[in-house]
Amino acid sequence: MVRTGPASVDQALHEAAGTWWRDDFGEAAAVLSAVLGPPLPSLLGGGLIVATVVFRRRSDPRAWVTFRVLVLLGACRITSALAKPVFNRERPLEHGDLSYPSGHVASVTSTGFAAVVLCLWLAPRLVVVVRVVTVLLTVLICAARVTLEVHWLTDTVGSILAVVGVGFLLTPALRLSPPRPQHVVSSS
Repeated sequence: MVRTGPASVDQALHEAAGTWWRDDFGEAAAVLSAVLGPPLPSLLGGGLIVATVVFRRRSDPRAWVTFRVLVLLGACRITSALAKPVFNRERPLEHGDLSYPSGHVASVTSTGFAAVVLCLWLAPRLVVVVRVVTVLLTVLICAARVTLEVHWLTDTVGSILAVVGVGFLLTPALRLSPPRPQHVVSSS
């Protein structure tokens, strides 16, 4: 679908972004794109490296969780870089990089995915909040990238699907599937 040129929904959103989305929302989109994007997985990755080293020095078994989440984060994030040359899709406006899939969206989605998995293991009570924040930030970065006319809608959706797909495949392979709750057997 992305090799044949922009889909009708892509073209319609591109035309709308070029007319009435440019004012205030365009400025907000530029700020969102500056804040949400490539720095996010680097920040989480750095935090995971520090946590892994600290936990390892203390012989804390959580070191293996943080290390595996780091691997998961890297694998999810690299989907965009590996796929861009394969699809070789041009952006809606002239730009120095290829379009599909969106690297900004891959950054936000991979960071959120890894954060949710990390919370499943180390802070289960935060999982719902982290999921909601991840979905909200992912939707915002998708809207920002389309509004700025640097991506087609299908670039953003494809990026989400790639990251989540890799995440769902690697989570069990890395033995990061959430621990099963222990069921208490009743005496009745």
